[in-house]
Amino acid sequence: MNDERNEVDVRKRIWVPPLAVLVLVTAAAGWVIHQNDYDLGERKVTITGGAQPLKGVLALPTRGHGPYGLVVFVHGDGPVDATHDTFYRPIWEAMAKAGYASLSWNKPGVGGAPGNWLHQSMRDRADETLAAIEWAKRRPDIDRGRIGLWGASQAGWVMPKVARRTPDVKFVVAVSPAINWLRQGRYNLLAELRDRHVSPDEVRAEIAESDRMRRALKDGQTYEQYKAAGGDVRGMSRDRWTFVAKNYTSDASADLAAVRVPVLLVLGGHDINVDVADTEAGYRRTLRAPGQLRVLRYPDATHSLVRKDIEDSGFRTVVTAIAAPRSLFVRGYLRDQRRYLERRGG
Repeated sequence: MNDERNEVDVRKRIWVPPLAVLVLVTAAAGWVIHQNDYDLGERKVTITGGAQPLKGVLALPTRGHGPYGLVVFVHGDGPVDATHDTFYRPIWEAMAKAGYASLSWNKPGVGGAPGNWLHQSMRDRADETLAAIEWAKRRPDIDRGRIGLWGASQAGWVMPKVARRTPDVKFVVAVSPAINWLRQGRYNLLAELRDRHVSPDEVRAEIAESDRMRRALKDGQTYEQYKAAGGDVRGMSRDRWTFVAKNYTSDASADLAAVRVPVLLVLGGHDINVDVADTEAGYRRTLRAPGQLRVLRYPDATHSLVRKDIEDSGFRTVVTAIAAPRSLFVRGYLRDQRRYLERRGG
């Protein structure tokens, strides 16, 4: 009897763990599916009327009957697609809860879209955004009287150009923008060097190389000329050089001074890309109408408004992005985005 009982016990020990694993895996899969299910109605659209067709996504609220207010998304730097690899979806959902649709598109050359975003100037990007607004205004599900802009980082040089050129933009949400391209670049260089704890000699060498590149750009050198003269082109393609050459003199000050609509400025406390103190000072200096500027600061946030403890770990970033994507963002950010739009009229 003892031998038989032991045999049964052994079989139980052998078979129960796989069953438990199956249950856990099923539950985990269900959790991931739930966390990546957004309360949105997404439609793939083709935005026409600009220099080239834009492959986009229109994310509509699932509640209400419309027409809805609209937030037009303006990307930061890099080869960004319409959803920013799904990063935008929690933000779209927050905006949908406030009664606003969101419109975004692949940058030229991304995801099969025609063109090359590295051949664009900030003026080109503003023209593209204006064309998207004109396209959206013709849709019966969009309230043309409630259109605003949301943009991050490099969008800070695009959105003020758009807002000053059309009365259709009723508000701007600027997330981690800079004022001056060259100041931003120098701040970012020094912040990254500090973060890497490099030696003073390395800092001086990096600054010298940065200054050399600035002189080459000012002198109108081509990529090939700079490379032939011994310039450091690590991480710098010919197309990237073209992009920088078109845009390195960008400064948002004059365009910001002409903006007359409400602006929400969103800043993170751990931003090594943008000097948030310089940005806030510039916005306060130029947007001086009573009640025009509102500033929200998130001390625990990085440049992308992701929690610093998550962004500092590649593993945690991947796991959170898959299992709990809304938790990528610093606490309160999504809620505050929703509330700001609710005050604009949902």
